Amino acid sequence: MANHSVTEKPNSARHTTGVVPVSSAVDGEMTRAVRVIGLAMACLVAGAILAGIWKASVGPQSGRAALVSGLFLTEVILAGILILLGSLVEGFGYGLSLGTRWPYTRNILVLMVRGDPEAAHRLVATLVGLIALALVFLAPGSATINGLVLVIIAALFGIGTLHVLSGRIPAFVHGIHGLLAYGVFLSYLTGLAFPGVEFWRYLKFTVALHALLLAVFLGGMTTGQRGFGQPIGPFYRPQRLAHWTVAVHILAALTVVATLGWLMPAYSVAFYLAVAQVAVGFLLFHAVNLKPKNPGTIVAFHQSMVLLITTAIVVSLR
Repeated sequence: MANHSVTEKPNSARHTTGVVPVSSAVDGEMTRAVRVIGLAMACLVAGAILAGIWKASVGPQSGRAALVSGLFLTEVILAGILILLGSLVEGFGYGLSLGTRWPYTRNILVLMVRGDPEAAHRLVATLVGLIALALVFLAPGSATINGLVLVIIAALFGIGTLHVLSGRIPAFVHGIHGLLAYGVFLSYLTGLAFPGVEFWRYLKFTVALHALLLAVFLGGMTTGQRGFGQPIGPFYRPQRLAHWTVAVHILAALTVVATLGWLMPAYSVAFYLAVAQVAVGFLLFHAVNLKPKNPGTIVAFHQSMVLLITTAIVVSLR
């Protein structure tokens, strides 16, 4: 696909957030790394489906219960893959590769096969939604209904992220979308780990997740605040809104470390991952400033660490 430069409007069109409105479609750069990572993501999706089939076939349940158990595992893995695909979209500059048209374009399957991570992101999101709907049909209850509702709301906020990146709506919409994406992942993960436990009650009493989800929200805000292909800019003292967002995000990340440390030894694995994540976050900050349009795989690595921390918190209480 041909590369297109970002089209900026005059300075009078700049929003008070500092984000510059851009054209509705901006192609990312198709490199060998993008193609290899796209192939790896396709293998992970296939692995998620096979993992669900395996769990349904070897587990103690049979019939519909076995199918539900397998679908829960597949849904958890796909929800995690969806988050990783979102980070790859940001990392390789594909946030507006399909423009602001949502959810599909006429040639979305062709684009996915070529390696466009945004096309893959939207199609995996569709698969997550279909499985969520199937789970409600097969096993109606609070776990599956909560999951479906979160999937639907996250999808609706998905279109909002496109308009955040194009500089048309505020950055907090991007933060809410990220928060909802982790809500989907957590709802099915807790349903898999703790069958019969009501998700919102579990979330209310799991203090370790509160600080983490705040950091997730602020991470999404940071991405939305800088806009599409824009650097945050180095700073010692915050001078504009993007700087303040980063500063509060760092404070939230340190709060995650402090919370997990305070709850030691219950969350030892999550604690050490969170300490390492702070260092990864600073590397990401520098990568975004050096290559704002495509900071690279560090974005996905940063997000994979958050997924690992989230999973470690949940499984530590089993």
